[in-house]
Amino acid sequence: MITVGSSQYNFKYGKQIHSPYSVAMLYAYIKSKEELASHFSFKKTFVLRDDIDQDIKKCAGMDILLCSCYVWNWKITTHLAREVKKLNPNCLIIFGGPQVPDDTRGFFKKYSFVDILVHGEGEYIIENIFKTYLNDKDWSKVKGISTESFRTSPQERINSLMDLPSPYLTNLIWDLVDKSSDIDWDTSWETNRGCPYQCTFCDWGSATFTKVRKWEESRLFKEIEWFADNKMRYIDCCDANFGIFEERDKKIAEKLKEQALEKRYPKKFGVAWAKNTTQKILPIAKELRDGGIVGGISLSVQSLDPTTLKNIKRANIKFEKFSDLTTVFRQNDIPTYTEVIVGLPGETLTTFKNGLETIAQTKVGTFLWNICVVLPNAPMNIPEYKEKFKIKTRTSPLKLRHASLEYIKKDRIREEEEIVTETYSYKTEELKEMLLYAWALSTYQNLGIFENFSNYYHQVKNLPYMQFFDILFEYCRSEDSIFSDELKIVENDIDNLFEGKGWDHYDTELGDVNWPIEEASWLRIVPDKQILTDESGLFLKFLENKMEYNTPSNVLEDLIKFQVFLLSTRDVVEEIKSETFQFDWKDFFVNNRNVLKPATKKYYFKNMIIESDPIKWNCQAVFWGRRARKYKAHPERVYEDKSFLEVDPLINEQKPAHSSNWDL
Repeated sequence: MITVGSSQYNFKYGKQIHSPYSVAMLYAYIKSKEELASHFSFKKTFVLRDDIDQDIKKCAGMDILLCSCYVWNWKITTHLAREVKKLNPNCLIIFGGPQVPDDTRGFFKKYSFVDILVHGEGEYIIENIFKTYLNDKDWSKVKGISTESFRTSPQERINSLMDLPSPYLTNLIWDLVDKSSDIDWDTSWETNRGCPYQCTFCDWGSATFTKVRKWEESRLFKEIEWFADNKMRYIDCCDANFGIFEERDKKIAEKLKEQALEKRYPKKFGVAWAKNTTQKILPIAKELRDGGIVGGISLSVQSLDPTTLKNIKRANIKFEKFSDLTTVFRQNDIPTYTEVIVGLPGETLTTFKNGLETIAQTKVGTFLWNICVVLPNAPMNIPEYKEKFKIKTRTSPLKLRHASLEYIKKDRIREEEEIVTETYSYKTEELKEMLLYAWALSTYQNLGIFENFSNYYHQVKNLPYMQFFDILFEYCRSEDSIFSDELKIVENDIDNLFEGKGWDHYDTELGDVNWPIEEASWLRIVPDKQILTDESGLFLKFLENKMEYNTPSNVLEDLIKFQVFLLSTRDVVEEIKSETFQFDWKDFFVNNRNVLKPATKKYYFKNMIIESDPIKWNCQAVFWGRRARKYKAHPERVYEDKSFLEVDPLINEQKPAHSSNWDL
């Protein structure tokens, strides 16, 4: 019997970790081939990073080692393979997955312990490798691979996905991991394969610009039932464009809802929604919402600059449509988020700020931003593309959002990513400024610390949001305040990133969590209601003087009171928050008035976080609670009586499950 080991390392968050879906698909396919199944014995897949030394020892007598490679496990996988080859020189080591480079020049010189690279979908290729292994081991007969000596012609893509058995319906997934352990196994799932788009920053499993192929609905429905019966908390849908098949995907959402309501599993469904999302996916999202498993609708733009979009071969929906969609989804209690990539080729500081200005004028639920990284098989990594746009990069430790410091300390092999530091359109110092503005929009506008200040001046004085942040930065660099202290911390973090130190951010007072910097900033600024009130007053005085606005003091005082009232602050423990105001702020902000009406108003809303432990409070506010928007109340969700307790649909106490799309 030929023994087959495998690895698909991932990161553990609490008790949750992804099961090895890619390896499981290969295993299920080989098991379906009678002439192979009797010859090859698969062992448990290596998944947990803290077991690496034991994993190496287990390979002492292994005949074949299959390694599934991603950006988040490349270094630990190469370490495993290197040490296994030393221990067991006869072991055939095969690498596959999105991190395997299509351009193999210099690869085998650097990674001489790797015997075969698999390019593209692995099922057919592994089948042919195993058949060849049983015969003459002449790998030149196998399509879709590279070795130190040669590269073969590409393997045709799999047209009939129904040829591939389900590792779930066959229960074969449990041969690869320990079902009885105390781990909560998150599950990856495909309803289709392929992506019709050519975004140059992206490599969706090496399937960019390919025909999208679908699995049959009957199989998918049975898999959904399996997930529920096996109490899978989180389904990480690996489709590049869920919702692209409107009617079919609505049926899938209906089935997910049915099982979630009937069996209480799954708890959450994470998915990358179809690009250029339109209102057509609203019915799909409603089904997931009604099942209590919707994770948020992506209205991603990446950039709003025409030149940049042309450079990255991306087309966005028009801003008017984008703004309309955020309103529609919000009215239907469906969370939304948008993403931008900071540092795409063609972007300048001016165009980037213009894009943020546009985003600030929408009511998108969550604003996410990431620095541009170059993936091995993305078009952006082609030498000619890099040269054309003068792209410079450097390696930096991989950002592990929300990971435990204790866990990372145990992980002696730190993963890295290749970040873009400069292109023809900007220098590094300008990129640093872009990051600062992305942080400011995220922290002060989207997470709400100054949201109603900037909205007020935008509505009454037509003050652009980016100019508001220009003034904030000027204030921070000329006056001492909690805001200037925070800016110094963020600037230091950004400097560390470009020095190759990464941008892990731990603050012992905030808990053992690697915080995204905007969340850490929010947590440091908001805890004390009175300090925030006083410091906000000093900043608004600075802004008023600079712009010569002369807003009446009673308006400013009431505005500050309303702004702080809406934020979740740790020192407020009442179940119902209420305050009396001199002006009708709800009407002003909800209906986008340019005139503020004097009127005595008492507003109420339910305090979404009542927790005495400060560390748990932090997690409830912006770790677990960010997508549920527990860090603030929107003006739409404040009321003039207490009847809202019976009807407010946004009070959701369920913690979202971990998602690699969100947390890594």
